[in-house]
Amino acid sequence: MLGKGRKVSGRGETVTANYAFGPAEDDAIIKHRLLTRATTTRGEPPLKKLQRKFTSFVLEVEKDEENYNDCAKLSKAFLQELSTFEIPLLKSKAVIDANLREKENFNELKDEINRQISLVQTDIEELKKQLEESKIERQHKEECEAIRKLISAQPPRSETQKSIREIEKEIAALEAENTAGSRLLELRKKQFALLLHVVDELQNTIEEDQKSLIEEMRMVTEEQKSGMDDASGGSEAMAVD
Repeated sequence: MLGKGRKVSGRGETVTANYAFGPAEDDAIIKHRLLTRATTTRGEPPLKKLQRKFTSFVLEVEKDEENYNDCAKLSKAFLQELSTFEIPLLKSKAVIDANLREKENFNELKDEINRQISLVQTDIEELKKQLEESKIERQHKEECEAIRKLISAQPPRSETQKSIREIEKEIAALEAENTAGSRLLELRKKQFALLLHVVDELQNTIEEDQKSLIEEMRMVTEEQKSGMDDASGGSEAMAVD
């Protein structure tokens, strides 16, 4: 690029070429040279050469002498030079038109690529949603498979119903036994209550009998004591007499 140093190695020496123009000035100069075609790899620049031919032709025409042949030669030379100068311009115009068309194609291609990118992004989002739905569906299938395996590990329905009937029979038997036990317990409670009542009555009777016996013994004792007192009183009276 213009405006930067370039190192060229040769015979053990380093040569640094520096350019006096910056990048912006380089672009302006190159653009001017392309427009004016004032630069060639060798020989005189085309625009200057065309200008020189035109100047020679005009000067020859302005002479008062009868120089028709010279004017014709100069005119022919100028037209040839003009044609030579025009051909590269036409080529450049064709290149520019081709570049413009190519640019339009690139813009259309860019728009198409952007459109396809948008479509692809939309497809990606849709595929993401489908992936999430597929994950959820797969999870449900795995859960259903686990439930199916759990159900398969259980005994058949006939065996389960048979076990249920046997358990129901056992429950009915236990309930009947419980009912019988409850009735027997209630009977035993009544019997025990009756026994307690009889014992209580018997104890009351015994206590009354004991009281009566004690009372009789006390009365007999008193009677005996009275008899003894009477006997002793009679003896004393006899003795006095």
